[in-house]
Amino acid sequence: MHFVVYPAIDIVNGKCVRLHQGDYDLETIYNDDPVSQALQFASDGAQWIHVVDLDAARTGNPENKEVVAHIAEAVSIPVQTGGGIRSVDSAKALFDSGVERVVVGTVAVENPRIVEDLTRLGHRIAVGLDGRKGLVATRGWKQDTGLKVADMAIQFEESGVDAVVVTEIERDGTLLGPDTLGLEEVLNSTTLEVIASGGVGSLQDLETLVQLKANNRSLGGVIVGKSLYEKKIDLTSALNICETMQLNKEES
Repeated sequence: MHFVVYPAIDIVNGKCVRLHQGDYDLETIYNDDPVSQALQFASDGAQWIHVVDLDAARTGNPENKEVVAHIAEAVSIPVQTGGGIRSVDSAKALFDSGVERVVVGTVAVENPRIVEDLTRLGHRIAVGLDGRKGLVATRGWKQDTGLKVADMAIQFEESGVDAVVVTEIERDGTLLGPDTLGLEEVLNSTTLEVIASGGVGSLQDLETLVQLKANNRSLGGVIVGKSLYEKKIDLTSALNICETMQLNKEES
């Protein structure tokens, strides 16, 4: 399996921002133009771009859908997007705008059948499982469900999804390193591809994730955000290191 680095573009009010642990009051604006940011990531060698409509994650309304569509139109690499997708229609609207894969979180937890409806229609879906201390949180991370992330992942084994995106909320935006124990637990629980998110603050963190193994399985990739914007990581260097480590791992 090829390890993919997904540079992230989180959108609030049409601007490229980052939050700290999902707190909308702790918002930093990094770029007024998310499209130019996407083009920069593509120019730096990204193979995918991960876009989140944070306004929609909070309200359920696709408030930045035009911005997402402009990003998908502007770059020649595939775009994965999530945030506030609560119905088949809202997901289909994103696919119609040129998005390659949609990440569904809250609706996947609350109504898993929607996931199967979408994959049956031929759409590429990833399930976003956002956890606080290993327990799933929904609706913009405001609502705790009491369900274990690892147990929830198992429910999508036969649903036809591409992957599960696993975020540890308490690491998100902190640059303090990924939740490797939580990721190992999910790798052990499911055969689905697992994409890590949250906490990456250095190239060493990326190396740790490329090397991470559990149940004889490795991660499918990682979403990287704040460390890029804060210049803790250079995207081209990150891509090169991950590619080199991947090749070494395959040869050994």
